[in-house]
Parts: sequence; C-alpha cells; structure tokens
Amino acid sequence: MPTGAFDASLPFVLRWEGGYVDHPDDPGGRTNNGVTQRAYDRWRSRQDEAPRDVRLIEDEEVHAIYETGYWRPPRCDLLRRRLDLVHFDTAVNMGVRRAVRLLQESVGCGVDGIFGPVTTQAAASCDLSGTTRAYCDSREAYYRRLAESRPKLRVFLRGWLNRLDALRGEVDLGGDEAPKALDFGETGFVARIPDYGEDPEYDL
Repeated sequence: MPTGAFDASLPFVLRWEGGYVDHPDDPGGRTNNGVTQRAYDRWRSRQDEAPRDVRLIEDEEVHAIYETGYWRPPRCDLLRRRLDLVHFDTAVNMGVRRAVRLLQESVGCGVDGIFGPVTTQAAASCDLSGTTRAYCDSREAYYRRLAESRPKLRVFLRGWLNRLDALRGEVDLGGDEAPKALDFGETGFVARIPDYGEDPEYDL
C-alpha cells in the first residue's frame, strides 16, 4: 500500500521521467514514464503476466514499479521528508545501490551500498539540511565526473543538472522551483544511469 510520503514524492519524479524515449546513447534503453523495457519485463514476469511493449504500460503499473523498485528497496520510508525525495529521485535516475552509497557518504557512515542498522541510525540522527545538501552536491559531482571521463555522455549533462537543480528547489535548497518549465537538455529527456555494479564504465 503506497504511503503518503511516496505519493507526495512520485509527482516530482514523473515530471522528469517524461514519456516514451528510445535514444541510441541512453544507457537505460527504451523507456516510458521512466520505466525501462527490461524493468517492465521483470515486473510483469513477477506478476505472472506476459511481456509486452513498454509503450503500453498503464498508470497503475508505473506506480507499482516505482514503489516496489525504487522507494522500498533503498528504504526511503525510513528517511525524513525532503531527504526521502532526494534519495528516491536518485534511486530512480542512478540506481538503488548507488543511491544508498551516496546517502551513506552524506551521513558519514561506512559506504557499502547496503541500508542496514548503521545507515538507519546515521540517517535518523544526521543534520537534515546539511545532509540533504551534501547528498545533492555528491550527486552533482558524480554527474560531472561521468561527463568528463565519458565524452559520449556529455550530451546528457545539462539534463542531469537541470533535474538536480529542480530537486534542490523542491527540497528548499535554493535551486529552481519545480513548477518552472522543464528543460531536459540537448536530448529532450534525462538519461538513466546504470546502477552501481551493473556496468564498470559507470562505477567512478
């Protein structure tokens, strides 16, 4: 059953995920509402449903995939408001394990990509504003390192940074406010990054 915090967070994510995209340089592959074809196939298999084109995905499926794939696994439900949205949006755009690693780095505990009791305690006792800011700054630094070391991905940098700036505004860190017209950058969408451990090229 979706929580109030999940319902409050999802609209921001969906605004930045857009509609159907099939860009040859997008590491996420074909997507619709931010759900990749591979993720959709896996989800439908778990529901004992036959595979089908992600272009046909239904709203109820989109919501269920985001909650079960990107809200619960990185334990957004254990985080305070604002930090939970930053963590959720990061998990969607950069993968669950990478999001947990960025959170751990931001709260100053051991970085292993596993959200266990130590991470839970560190997140509960951290300075909320400082941690949220540090988390967004670490995410920006990763995007810039990736664009610098992988020139073919530079086309996505503006979209990544615009989304992050809107996120900062959404959580009161001084970025652009969310209702402002969206700027997805040069490609017209914000590319998804493979999760930590999925592709060594992205594990910077």
